Amino acid sequence: MRARYDQVAETPTARITDGALVLAGLYLAISPWVVGFPPFEANLSVNNFICGVAVALLAAGFAVAYGRTHGLTWLPVVLGVWTIVAPFIIQRGYASGGAIASNIVIGLITIALGLVAMRPGMVARKR
Repeated sequence: MRARYDQVAETPTARITDGALVLAGLYLAISPWVVGFPPFEANLSVNNFICGVAVALLAAGFAVAYGRTHGLTWLPVVLGVWTIVAPFIIQRGYASGGAIASNIVIGLITIALGLVAMRPGMVARKR
């Protein structure tokens, strides 16, 4: 079974998805400094850094050993949803426009890539 998952994960689409998900995670991790979050958004900055590192590490795990990590492909989707709602929950509605826009955009990208990363596991189960 694991060999089937690894075989499906070797497709160019899966590789591109994993690479893009790593880049999305890295951007999420550095986004507070790229966008320039104000000092009162320190908690949101820490949240973005932790979530971004988690997404990047998960995506790297999918790229290296999808057969062993395919059960975790739902996590980037959840982290993407959390990234979208985090400015409103952590900052209680007092987040800057740049922080909100950045989190919504990168959250949607992470959700989309996470859903695409789930596909090889679903294809392997059907075979």
